[in-house]
Amino acid sequence: MASTFGTALRVTVFGQSHSAAIGCVVEGLPAGFAPDLDELRAFMARRAPGQANWTTPRKEADEPHVLSGLNQRGETCGAPLAIVIENTNTRSGDYDDVLHTPRPSHADFSAHAKWHGYEDVPGGGHFSGRLTAPICAAGGIALQLLASRGVRIAAHLAQVGDVHDVPFDALRMGPEAQRHLLSQIEALADGRAFPTIEATAALAMIAQIDEARAAQDSIGGAIECVAVGLPAGIGEPMFDGIESAIARIAFGIPAVKALEFGVGADVASRRGSRNNDPFGIVDGTPAPLKNDAGGNLGGITTGAPVLFRLALKPTPSIGRAQASVNLDNRSDTTLELRGRHDPCIAPRAVPVAEAVMALAVLDSWLAFPPQPSTRKD
Repeated sequence: MASTFGTALRVTVFGQSHSAAIGCVVEGLPAGFAPDLDELRAFMARRAPGQANWTTPRKEADEPHVLSGLNQRGETCGAPLAIVIENTNTRSGDYDDVLHTPRPSHADFSAHAKWHGYEDVPGGGHFSGRLTAPICAAGGIALQLLASRGVRIAAHLAQVGDVHDVPFDALRMGPEAQRHLLSQIEALADGRAFPTIEATAALAMIAQIDEARAAQDSIGGAIECVAVGLPAGIGEPMFDGIESAIARIAFGIPAVKALEFGVGADVASRRGSRNNDPFGIVDGTPAPLKNDAGGNLGGITTGAPVLFRLALKPTPSIGRAQASVNLDNRSDTTLELRGRHDPCIAPRAVPVAEAVMALAVLDSWLAFPPQPSTRKD
């Protein structure tokens, strides 16, 4: 089972939802960077379960324990950085009913088809959203390193059900749009519990989540993420592009079903005259004058904000009776779940999207940086 991604920055995720611990190993971090572990804890707390009535009741501190990779001054030293997060609040008995009866739309069925009963089922095993905690641990370090290079990354809950937040102002270019985008990012950094730009959107989204939970159901959502301050020239054509790097990690997040960059699927209804981003000289440098492409062309950054959106399916684990099968005697049956589950996965996945962006961007910057110019003016 391969659980590693990255080229110059390689991240391996290990553990299961109900194992003694989960964690990550990060190889390729530049030496000499001193991460702020308190800042890392605060970042990971945004993803941690059990903090509000719109999350699972399972409570985990998600305390990152750094085992290696830092010297005595707390700086990266060139060795692999290993981080462990203990699982302290598991209730494996809640999953007795699904050991032989797969949850509809969950990986229980496909895991059984692959490993024939040897898979770890409780909590979802290695398929659990719990495994996004190590991604946040690695991504939290990458976020700090990128911030030291002048890059800001932020995400918000763009949609829950039929309720939408205002979008990031990342497709326009120019000083006014940049100021507005930065003000949106600052608003998200003010410590609010629910990750939307507009407070009214948060209230309406929470109401939809409450309705789904009361009906023993779940609801889907979408996340929008942006990176500001990247130079042009990061990435490679074709399979090593910045979009490919993001997609590889993003689809490792359980429940992600769609990924868009820039205006996304809207390109299918456009003509080129509308979709094309014209160029101009801005402060003496060639640059796009709008950003419908989402900050990259041909897999290489343009210097405009990199923007992506993730769509996440409703949590498969719901309390309603659902049709399933008994895998042992191959008979039809009905499954009614117990246990603790998020009625909507999307709110806790917002910092995970930021971690995905940070890890993909930092890896691409280290592996495929802008090449020095040989032009002689």
